[in-house]
Amino acid sequence: MTTTTANHHLSPAFPGRAPWGTANKLRAWQEGAMGKYIQEQPRDFLAVATPGAGKTTFALTLASWLLHHHVVQQVTVVAPTEHLKKQWAEAAARIGIKLDPEYSAGPLGREYHGVAVTYAGVGVRPMLHRNRCEQRKTLVILDEIHHAGDSKSWGEACLEAFEPATRRLALTGTPFRSDTNPIPFVTYEEGNDGIRRSAADYTYGYGNALNDGVVRPVIFLSYSGNMRWRTKAGDELEARLGEPMTKDAISQAWRTALDPRGDWMPNVLRAADRRLTEVRKSIPDAGALVIASDQDSARAYAKLLREITGEGPTVVLSDDSGASQRIDDFSAGDSRWMVAVRMVSEGVDVPRLAVGVYATTISTPLFFAQAVGRFVRSRRRGETASVFLPTIPMLLGFANEMEVERDHVLDKPKKEGEEDPYAESEKELAEAEKQQDEDTGEQDMLPFEALESDAVFDRVLYNSAEFGMQAHPGSEEEQDYLGIPGLLEPEQVQLLLQKRQARQIAHSRRKPDEEADLLEMPAERRPVVTHKELLELRKRLNSLVGAYSHQSGKPHGVIHTELRRTCGGPPSAEATAGQLNERIKKVREWATRMK
Repeated sequence: MTTTTANHHLSPAFPGRAPWGTANKLRAWQEGAMGKYIQEQPRDFLAVATPGAGKTTFALTLASWLLHHHVVQQVTVVAPTEHLKKQWAEAAARIGIKLDPEYSAGPLGREYHGVAVTYAGVGVRPMLHRNRCEQRKTLVILDEIHHAGDSKSWGEACLEAFEPATRRLALTGTPFRSDTNPIPFVTYEEGNDGIRRSAADYTYGYGNALNDGVVRPVIFLSYSGNMRWRTKAGDELEARLGEPMTKDAISQAWRTALDPRGDWMPNVLRAADRRLTEVRKSIPDAGALVIASDQDSARAYAKLLREITGEGPTVVLSDDSGASQRIDDFSAGDSRWMVAVRMVSEGVDVPRLAVGVYATTISTPLFFAQAVGRFVRSRRRGETASVFLPTIPMLLGFANEMEVERDHVLDKPKKEGEEDPYAESEKELAEAEKQQDEDTGEQDMLPFEALESDAVFDRVLYNSAEFGMQAHPGSEEEQDYLGIPGLLEPEQVQLLLQKRQARQIAHSRRKPDEEADLLEMPAERRPVVTHKELLELRKRLNSLVGAYSHQSGKPHGVIHTELRRTCGGPPSAEATAGQLNERIKKVREWATRMK
């Protein structure tokens, strides 16, 4: 596997590069990937590049080179959606490669260099595409190749259709899946742990792209709040987002937050719109996107946005020709908001999107990465992206791991007594990747009635660090974070967030204690954990107290009392994750001093 930044040096004119006019437009990673391909001339090549890095330009430049050197005679692009195959055809036309996005059967017009089709289309008629590959030397570009593992039939169809292809180029921005369906034409290598993982031929991750100024840094703004709902059994439950809960309670509280009839969504949309206004001061055409779970929610969010902004947003409900045109119109215009269900989460190129609201309960790393990928495409240096999300442990974990590169794991790691980390999200992934918007029955999984919700600004996550104390919507403290300029270098973002938090802490200390109606503690001291993780923290603290008791001769109760007096807070059974972590750190410090 090759990983790159812009530090390597390649000849700016390796032989025959980009004969159709793209020679001066390649980024360093694209040159690097081209150089590796041309040197090795492999039949199969997997390029993993973070969303927004320019996979399409790389692939079409390579197609241009292979056509120019008569290595292949035609090109077939396979894309996940109807909209994306048209997008590919338009991009190819700009560099002189003519692809037919409407091809269905029969001979191809003489004016075309190839076709653009969907995985679903290949699944219906694999032999048609196999015959085309057998008749002429073909380059197959498999865009977002993980979709070939969506179902057994799609994977088998791709194998059948493109096994005879002269060259196969697989592309993805998110090479990992939550299931273990093998992806066609991808090489898997066994690690020291005996688990097979996908092996990319060239990798260009988000961290590298951020360093090179190819993508925008992402500021995540997380919102908590009290949620109240009624279960199927008729019980009324109440919980605060971000507090330790069972998996079922997290799911129900999350859905309550996203209910458009509560106060959480209107407040978050209002905050996101204020953030958009700030960003548009330096990026005048900046747009925003709400990613909704279903059609009803999308329409309701659109109504809320019209009330907030006075402007009707673009609404994209399904992957049809009308939706595709609405996306194109929004991309070319300068209106503020778009609301979409799923289909805009992957591959759709709207470079002016700079603000997002993650208003769906889909919780797979694949979908999250693809959704965030809609906002990171950089047009000029200094642009930032802002994504609003609920304070849900899993989402905050994904946000903190933006720079982690993952591979597709083919084997499930399973040891005695250990949970399977992949089991939970297999069903969610299948749901996330559905392109249609019919009633999926998702609401029947945990039936409940959302009764009430409110919103509280919780924290900002940036570059794996967390900033801010809680603040009420519309407050000066919240505006401090919403008002961060839209044009900043990555290191400036970090510095500014540190200054805003210091100012917030100083302001808090000047207020009388009785005026503190929210938890006035910096985000890093308020880690968001699940109920199970909180139990593990208590167990770890008790274990360390036991060890220190044995070492010091002090009774357990005395040590716990000393920890409370030193670190503050209630007894362990009522302490927050942040307070438990501080006590764990303190007791370790005491034990180290005694050695």
